[in-house]
This record gives sequence, structure tokens and C-alpha cells, in this order.
Amino acid sequence: MRQYHTIDLAQRSINTETLKGDSLVRAGRYHIAKTLNDMGVAKVDPLGPDNPLIFSAGPLAGTNFSNANRLSVGCKSPLTGGIKEANAGGNFAFALGQLEIAGFTLTGQSDDWVMIYFKKGGDVEFLDAKDYMGEGNFKTAERLHERFGKKISIGLCSLVGEYQGLMAGIAFSDVDMRPSRLAARGGVGAVMGSKKVKAIIADLDRMPSMHDRKQVMQAVKSYRKQLEEQPAIRTFQEQGTAAVGDYTNTVGGIPVRNFSHGQATDTSGEERFKLGGDYLRELNLSRGGDTTHACMPGCIIQCSNVYHDKDGNEVVSPVEYETIGLMGTNCGLEDPDDLAALNWEANDLGVDTIELGATIGVLMDAGKGSFGDPSYMKSVVDEMRAGSDEGRLYASGTQRVGEALDVSRIPVIKGQAISAYDPRVIEVTGISMQMTAQGADHTAGNLPQYDSKGKPAAELVEASLDLQALCATTDSLGFCIFGRSVTLTQQDFILQALKDAVDVELPADFFPALGRETLELEHQFNRDAGFTDKDDDLPEFFYEEELAPSNQKARFRASDLKSATESWWG
Repeated sequence: MRQYHTIDLAQRSINTETLKGDSLVRAGRYHIAKTLNDMGVAKVDPLGPDNPLIFSAGPLAGTNFSNANRLSVGCKSPLTGGIKEANAGGNFAFALGQLEIAGFTLTGQSDDWVMIYFKKGGDVEFLDAKDYMGEGNFKTAERLHERFGKKISIGLCSLVGEYQGLMAGIAFSDVDMRPSRLAARGGVGAVMGSKKVKAIIADLDRMPSMHDRKQVMQAVKSYRKQLEEQPAIRTFQEQGTAAVGDYTNTVGGIPVRNFSHGQATDTSGEERFKLGGDYLRELNLSRGGDTTHACMPGCIIQCSNVYHDKDGNEVVSPVEYETIGLMGTNCGLEDPDDLAALNWEANDLGVDTIELGATIGVLMDAGKGSFGDPSYMKSVVDEMRAGSDEGRLYASGTQRVGEALDVSRIPVIKGQAISAYDPRVIEVTGISMQMTAQGADHTAGNLPQYDSKGKPAAELVEASLDLQALCATTDSLGFCIFGRSVTLTQQDFILQALKDAVDVELPADFFPALGRETLELEHQFNRDAGFTDKDDDLPEFFYEEELAPSNQKARFRASDLKSATESWWG
């Protein structure tokens, strides 16, 4: 059993209920979609008091079950106007699990800036936040650790979130106390800012009670062993997510100079792609950096890294593929050191690197700066940090900036920046980004290596939807999708582990059923919010412009996807 808190910020009151069994398992993304629909918030102002902000941890949170300590955060997105679930690694879900808290919902808005402190023993305190306003995330985290000690985890509303910049995420502690694991997408940090919640603090305690602790511990060991046998996991351990960059650059599907080209470096000769996993690993190891780093307790995938400069000093953690694609190649950067320094700035500001990189790419396309100029990128970040009128426009995201500057190439779907997979070449992932209710989000169903050339929409849509359902289940259980080579293929094993953890009998078809139900709830929310099938179209330039070097155009519009979707839903 675990506790779930509904917190009224205006009254500073807490209603607590006890969850068990099936209610604990149906967490994360499912819980967010179900709650938002039940509360009828599809038409509310996303930055108003009626938009709840939901935090949900999975049933294995608080244990060392590898990659099962992912935290889901959800609300109506102020960026897209639709439903949003953004999830993050780090140890915040781990801390909630150890406190035997399944999650909490923030309702209403506080009159003054506040911090919420979940303490060992069950107490929850409201603390004055005025002394922590207007500073970067790293300084705030440092001061909070000085005050509360090392055995806490922190969730932060950044200074961009304070003024409700729409690319603001919520920054959570990693295992080394860096506030660098973001629930980044959709403007969830702006919603936290609208509620005047500066920080959420949770004590780290001990492994939570389990229905059958011995069996759970055996499952932890067995799951680790199964993961270690997977080639994909070994690649993540060696190169992290940056390894994806080597592939997308080779096939011509990485965004370059605001999605105007698909290959940053032609590696057919002897030239090396310096923003890919192979080169970054070699460079970082030569400097004493860490290329095998776990973002959450117990995770053996260890796809994170700690990037060092030429003098052996830490610059940032982590440098991940999406940041490489959007803040790197999409903005014309070639030097990993330039990217790492800007990545640190984004983490300190607590903003989505996908949205930031896409926004800067649009600014460069509009002639406001030159592609490949890190000093211009730093000036954009500086304006956002200062909260100037110009900086607040930048912080509103790619679509709003592109429209304000009358740019023809604005790479968004449903108002959210497209991830680092050009949909003209990496088609199934592109279809997932088109179809998901979440806005352009590759994590909804990413199949970058699927051979889609010449294949009809029906086949690609089926592949996308099958994976979308399973990813929705993964997000609903608090798992990281990078373990899916085991999580999604050994479902009986996972169902038994859940039974041992929370004493619940789950049907054999639980995984696909939960995923489908989650997708249905999300699409229902967006329909209620006013979205139509037309919102699944890509921006027009993807259909009109051939992408070099493959010279491909986008093939599928919303109408093509809809006709192919109907048979899947039955």
C-alpha cells in the first residue's frame, strides 16, 4: 500500500488516500490521462488554477529494480493545448517510493511562492520559497542541499518556469545530486511556475515494503541479468544515447540547420562525425570523463554520461542524443565542447533542449544569427536568463517564435518541436510523432531503424501503433523505455514481479490492454480540447522540400494515417 496526496495550494490542505493493488500498477502516464479526463480539464486555461499538475511514480519505485524509477509528470500542456505526460529519470521517484508515496496532485494556485517538503514519517511541510527565487537550478540545488542535507531528492521550477516560459521543464536530482534530469517537454515547468511552487523536496529513506520482498529481490537480480545479455544494452552502456547520432547521421535523418539537410558529416570517407557516440566516448575517456553513468538508482543500462573539458573538469551531465540533434547539428554546431557548454546553460535554466534547439534553429533561419555560432546561441540563453521581453519570446517556444518572425520552416507538430528524427527519412518515428496526442514526441513510439522505404502507410502505422501502445504501458509502470528489449518481450516475468511487489493478479494481455486504454484516454482528452485529425499533419515544408542526401519528401498526411489507423483500433 502507498499513499497518494491531493494538495490544495490555495488552502495549503492535503487530502490523502491509500492505494493498493491495481491502483498502484496503473500509474504514470495512464494515471495522468485518466485523472485529467475524470477532472474534465480539457478546456481550462493551462496556466490557470484549474489545471492540475500530477506527479506519479511506478509500483517498483524505491527499489533497485533497474530502470523502474522513472517519474511521470502531467497536466494540460500550455505549449500544445493538449494532454502532456513528461517523464524523467533521477532519484525523485525513488525517493517517493521509499517514502511509500505513489504520487501527488497539485491543485489550485498558491498566493505566495512555496516549497513542499515530503518528510520521513509521513509529514508534509509548506515552506517559504522567497529566498530561492530568480537563480539558476544548480545554485538553488546547492543551497537546498546545504539546508536539508544530502539524503534528499529535489524537483525544481527554474527561473524560466517562474515567468512561465513555455519551454520550461521540471528539473530533478540525479544520483549525484545534480538537478539535471528533466521532465522537459510540453511546458510542465511553466505550470509549476503558475502554481508558484518553486521546489519539491523528498527525503530518501529505505526500500519500501513489498508483498513478497524476497521474490522482488530475486526479480531485481534476474532482470539485471537479462538486460546484461542484450546487445542494445551493451551499446547504451558503452556510448549512451549519443550512439543514435552515428546512425541517424549515416542514414541522413538527423536535423541539420533547421531541418534543411539530413546529414551533418559525410562519413563515407575518413571524416568522423564529432557529435556521435563513438567520437564522444573516445574524447571523453581521454579527458577522464564518465561514459557509463546511471541517472537513477540501481539502473545497469547507464546510458548517461559526465562530459569533461580538455583540462579534465566536469562540464555537464548528460550530453544526450536529442540535445546533440537539436542544439547541435540543427544549429550547425560541430564542436562537442561548444555543445556541452550550452547544454549546461540549458540545464541550469531548466528548459527542454529539444524545444530550445529547434527555437534557435528557427531564429538562425530567420537571419537573427548564423548557423554554427555558439556565441549567438549563448546570447539567446542569456536573454532568457534575464527574462527580457526578447528572452520571454524565445522561451515561448519554436512555433510562437517562428510565427512572430514569419519563418516558413517551423518544425513542430501540435505546437511542440519535432525530436531529432527527420520524418522524411525515419518514417515510423515520424508517424508516431504525428499521431500521438502528446505533440511531436519520439518517446511515444520510436523505431528509427525500421526499413520503411516504399512501404505503404498501413504497414508503417501498424508498426507505430503497436509500439505506441507498449511504450504507453512502459510509461505507466514507471519504467524507462531503454529496457524495452526485456520489459516488452518478457511480459510474464514483469507481471510476476508486479504481483510480488503489490499483490495484484494481472491478465496475460495486461501490457497491450493498458497501453491501448492509455492511448484512448489521451486522444479523448485532445478531442475534448478541440484537436482534429488535421492536427496530425506535418508542417508543409516536409511535404514540399526534398531532404538531402536522400532527396526524400514526407509521404503521409493526416488523412493517410487515419484510414490506416481504423483497422488497428478495430
